[in-house]
Amino acid sequence: MKVLVTGGAGYIGSHTVLCLLNDGHEVVVLDNLRNSSPESLLRVEELAAKRIDLRRIDILDAAALDQVLAQGEFEAVIHFAGLKAVGESVENPLSYYRNNVVGTLNLLESMERAGVKKLVFSSSATVYGDSEHVPHVEKAPLDATNPYGRTKEQIEDILTDLGAAKPEWAIALLRYFNPVGAHESGLIGEDPRGTPNNLLPFVSQVAIGRRKKVTVFGNDYPTHDGTGVRDYIHVMDLASGHLAALNFIAPANGVYRWNLGTGRGSSVLDVIEAFRLASGRSIPYEFAARRPGDVAISYADASAALADLGWSAGKNLSQMCEDHWRWQSLNPLGYS
Repeated sequence: MKVLVTGGAGYIGSHTVLCLLNDGHEVVVLDNLRNSSPESLLRVEELAAKRIDLRRIDILDAAALDQVLAQGEFEAVIHFAGLKAVGESVENPLSYYRNNVVGTLNLLESMERAGVKKLVFSSSATVYGDSEHVPHVEKAPLDATNPYGRTKEQIEDILTDLGAAKPEWAIALLRYFNPVGAHESGLIGEDPRGTPNNLLPFVSQVAIGRRKKVTVFGNDYPTHDGTGVRDYIHVMDLASGHLAALNFIAPANGVYRWNLGTGRGSSVLDVIEAFRLASGRSIPYEFAARRPGDVAISYADASAALADLGWSAGKNLSQMCEDHWRWQSLNPLGYS
């Protein structure tokens, strides 16, 4: 298939592009490079020994989207492009709604005009909000607690309505949990701009010496050690889940929802200890107040993805930390 990948130079996008190329698909990447580097795709080309067509375009540029989709003869789109930091979304909600929701509407309208009706959407476990019922199942009510999560929830509503109005569309909504790790080569990985918003890149930057200590937000949650519990999933497992979803919807119609996670929760302190063992480095940390919008416990029921897609996560927390450390130690300053 010829696939357009929005946000394909980013962390999850670049690993998914590699999986697509290795599976024989032709890929065009659309990315504004605001929070990513073109170097990631050069390294994907090296790993896959295949060429990637990168278009530096913002999804808020509706005319540019129209031009790419009208000329591309695409069979499907995988949509990663969007802002994704919970804390930043609380501080700047309007930019999140504009970029994520309006940008997605632009993309969908361009797809409609071009006759492209297969879409894999990068949603998030944040749509479940602060539910006391874990593990999260796809049929659970959605109640996001922060603007980032609400943008994902609103886009899911838009896509659900689109699928109901246009039954010829096939749409996969992938609610994934906390991606970590890197490709086993250490050539591609997570390279956040500025201060990392996610735990593992912050921990790895402390281990490599770029930062002095990890700030642990909250030590009074109702968990086994008082710190927040999340379902961490290896980015290559996550990438393979996108490929499985694409293959599923290729001959299908309708709207489908799948959790992508391991089904196991690990606390912040569990992750710090696992990374200490993987890296052999000390990981100093300090506690701070909870962040607005964070929840205590979140992990997946991924049984539907196993039943429908034949997909399950294969790597454990130790492997995630080992691969993340290999990437960080080989690339102390990231792609720069």
